[in-house]
Formats: sequence, structure tokens, C-alpha cells
Amino acid sequence: MISALSPSPSVGTTSHPTRPPKDGGQVAGYSASGRGERDSAGEGNAVIKAVLFDLDGTFADTAPDLAAALNHVRSQRSLPPLRLETVRPQASHGARGLLKLGFGIEPDEPDFATLRESFLNYYDAHICVHTTLFAGMAQLVETLEQRSLPWGIVTNKPHRFTVPLMQALGYAQRATCLVSGDTCARAKPYPDPLLKASELLGIEPQHCLFLGDDQRDMEAAQAAGMRGIVASYGYIDAQANPNGWPADGDVDSPLALLNYI
Repeated sequence: MISALSPSPSVGTTSHPTRPPKDGGQVAGYSASGRGERDSAGEGNAVIKAVLFDLDGTFADTAPDLAAALNHVRSQRSLPPLRLETVRPQASHGARGLLKLGFGIEPDEPDFATLRESFLNYYDAHICVHTTLFAGMAQLVETLEQRSLPWGIVTNKPHRFTVPLMQALGYAQRATCLVSGDTCARAKPYPDPLLKASELLGIEPQHCLFLGDDQRDMEAAQAAGMRGIVASYGYIDAQANPNGWPADGDVDSPLALLNYI
């Protein structure tokens, strides 16, 4: 596993043999979006040689521990806890989005820094108490590894949290690369983190597929020249419009991604 905190000019690349062709048929849970889904083996399309995942809301269900951190800070202000169902749609939006949900506060307000520090410190100490992989993700990763397809994480989560969380889940050493929100000067929706992952993998962007649950993920994938697939099982707010995102398709379970590979 290569973990990147900041760009490194001499990071090695890994060569992986191309996977054997898959047999026919579709995986249960496939969700056709009507937005121009494409078979990766189809005519005129680049063969997928690597798969990249967003972390929160795509690879792992981190909402329970993020909600616990938010409710801890609320309890310090004598506020009642928020229900997990209320927090879950905002769990991909980081401390800024969660603190706005919990306190109606913006980053330029005086109390924001104090609340953010309390939130992050609690989360740091309880980063993987209730967090688990989404159902089917472990099997998807195993299948990718069996096919000799490298995979990695590209998240806006800071390095401070990305590596310990992946270690606690038991996947840090299995991932070919971990690119965090502070790895590059610009995070998603800019393409920089995805292009960094492509560099670390030693695989051109057009041969990479990115699975994410937010509009910024699809915008970053499009800008990087990667195929972007929406994880519709993730933390998508009811007010969002995934059909308007620049995606190549969507899946309602991790294993359904195999239909695009």
C-alpha cells in the first residue's frame, strides 16, 4: 500500500497483470440509471485496469461514528442527540457539513473552530467503533484482488483519519494507494487526487474507474478522464439529483460494480 500525504516525486509504481475476462451475466443489485452506462469491455471504451473508491459513504459506512462525534459535541452544549437517520445523508460532507447540521453554524462564525476541534478530537479517539464496510464491499474487494485488479481509496477525509480508519478496518495494507483530502493542494471536486492515485498506481486515468456517492466525486472523475459510477447506496441527500451528475452509471450495491468492469 502506498499512502500519500503530499505529492512525492519518486513514488514507485506497481505492475499488475491484466485480469482474465469475466463471464457473462449481471450481478444482482445492478441499477441502470439511463445516463449512458457503458460496458467497460465495449467497443471504443478503455479497459478498466484499476478501481478507486471514495471512503465515507462508498467503501465504509462511517456515519455511526461520525454521528457519535457530533452528538458528543452537542451534549457538551446541552443539546439532545440527533438520530442517525438525520446525520447519515450529511456524513460525506465532513466536519463543515456535520457541524452545520448539528449547530447551524458556518466556518466563518466565531465558535466554529472550537466546535470543529472538539468534534475532530472525539472522532479521532473513536474512529472505528461502529464503522463497517458496506454489505458486499468485502466480496467486491476480494474479487478485484482475485482478478489482479489494483484498487485504492481517494477521499476528502484528512490523512490524519484516513490511514487509522483503513488500518482499523483491516484494509490499509491491501489497498494499493490511499489518497487523502490533504494529499494534494486541491481536493475533490478537482481532479488532482484522482490523478495522483493514477500516478501511484502506474495506470492511466482512462483505465481507472471511480466509485463515489457525491456530486463532487463524479465531477472529479469526469475532469480526470476516469469513468465515474455513483454509489446510490451511499450518503445521498434526498434533495440531491444524482441523475444530473456527470456519471457513467450507478449501482445500488458494491458488487453491482462488477457489471462495469
